[in-house]
Amino acid sequence: MKPSIILFDVNETLSDMSPMGQRFVDVGAPALVAKLWFATLLRDGFALTAAGDSGSFAGIGAEALRGLLTGMDLNRDTEAAVEYVMAGFSGLGLHPDVVAGVKALHAGGHRLATLTNGNTKVAEDLFTAAGIRGDFDLLLSVEDAPSWKPGRASYEYAASTCGVRPEEVLLVAVHPWDIHGASRAGLATAWINRAGGPYPDYFHAPDYTVSALAELAPALSGES
Repeated sequence: MKPSIILFDVNETLSDMSPMGQRFVDVGAPALVAKLWFATLLRDGFALTAAGDSGSFAGIGAEALRGLLTGMDLNRDTEAAVEYVMAGFSGLGLHPDVVAGVKALHAGGHRLATLTNGNTKVAEDLFTAAGIRGDFDLLLSVEDAPSWKPGRASYEYAASTCGVRPEEVLLVAVHPWDIHGASRAGLATAWINRAGGPYPDYFHAPDYTVSALAELAPALSGES
């Protein structure tokens, strides 16, 4: 069944976060700390959701940074380093396959929206700079939902806000945990596997697997 709306994760799925490593290098920390920091941010956001609480992406991210950077031989004080690294989000771009993939889906008659664990302004700025803001009907954040993804309530919030039932929504993400959560909430799912790695067998399998977003429109139309 053709989805009534295609819902995109934003961080790492659409945005290319690889430049964040250079932000850490710029303040005197190893580039690899960027991956540890983002994983810590997500872990703590998920923990709050599991406990029935919530927190902002930026607030958790900054606090996680303070913990990771404390004690490192930085070239500036910790607060200045935290501010510099967090500011990197505003300078991110999209993965090379995103613009063509989004335009192909929009041209195919699909309604498009986002659901991010971050702030909608990140998506707004990314899409505006890339010339694809007009291809999206809605930009949604879990900041307005009862829980972070992968909590069921976040996906139900998105479906309700878009005026459709969960089973009419297709979630697109690079994160298997997001795919699993959406599937458990009744959504169809599409996994973008840019790295070519295996999908964890302890998560619900995606309905579609593509190596680039540009492959999704043909897959949905049955051309591949």
